[in-house]
Amino acid sequence: TPGTVCLAASPTSLSSGMRAAASFASRCSTTWASRWRTQLAVNGGHTVSGNAGSLKLACRAFQFGPHIRIDAEQQIFAESKHSVALVNLKPVVPGHVLVAPKRLAARVSELDANELSDLFSLARDVGQTVQSHFNASSLTFTVQDGPEAGQTVPHVHVHVLPRRKGDFEPNDAVYDAVDASENDMGAARSLDDDRKPRSLQEMAAEAAELRKAMM
Repeated sequence: TPGTVCLAASPTSLSSGMRAAASFASRCSTTWASRWRTQLAVNGGHTVSGNAGSLKLACRAFQFGPHIRIDAEQQIFAESKHSVALVNLKPVVPGHVLVAPKRLAARVSELDANELSDLFSLARDVGQTVQSHFNASSLTFTVQDGPEAGQTVPHVHVHVLPRRKGDFEPNDAVYDAVDASENDMGAARSLDDDRKPRSLQEMAAEAAELRKAMM
């Protein structure tokens, strides 16, 4: 039904507020998804759509951390058994996307072996897609695992960035840019950051392009 939330989590592992969200999510209907007529399984079981519409998810929204609701139709472009890939509000470079587990886990150590393997398998395939789609020659994969590492949203996620020669000088400046993007997600703002948040329409258009690119 409209407005429901995808949250794959064990209620015993969450705070009281998140347990309520998990309980609500467990009742989420899957009937809405039947309207997406063309579904293809690609890249070892990662699900994307055909030309008929959108990704087939059980719910209209994905809960990213305790406070951020992601509109699945507008931002998610690939899904595996345990993970999703989504476009970014303020990408550091064109094609900068995120891959996150469906289950709300704050730290990498909280993922089980199947979830961890699935997460990086999807990140690998997403990386291949965005590198080709955005005419890049290399990739940066980075994870901030905990607040002292720069993580601002307590939900494991992999930053996937297509890279070109000379896009950052010095090259390691990309990590400062990724830290800034983490601050964006955590609601902090850098005074010298001139990147503008994208509209939902812009993100939806990119998500649609990447769904096709992953076929």
